Amino acid sequence: MKNTAQVNRIARYERVCDEIRQANEDLKSAIASFVSAKAKAVSLEKYYTGRLWKKDFADDEAGLIPKELKRGVLSEDGVYDLLDEYRSLENRISEK
Repeated sequence: MKNTAQVNRIARYERVCDEIRQANEDLKSAIASFVSAKAKAVSLEKYYTGRLWKKDFADDEAGLIPKELKRGVLSEDGVYDLLDEYRSLENRISEK
């Protein structure tokens, strides 16, 4: 004779294990992706704080950059906020 409450409990916690296992895998993948973006963040910050970004920004303001070109990177606040968010997340990961 099987105990229905016991079977239900085991099944429920088996689902919990599966969910935690998936969350762990998702987080490991996200962390690996985030860590691999470090070199790109450093490169973007170097570009954003350098003379080439200033020239590209000025040329865009002067209408010299093709309008169909995606150029969100020339948004002062957008890049600043993106890099700030990256650093904030990096600090959160380091604290744990």
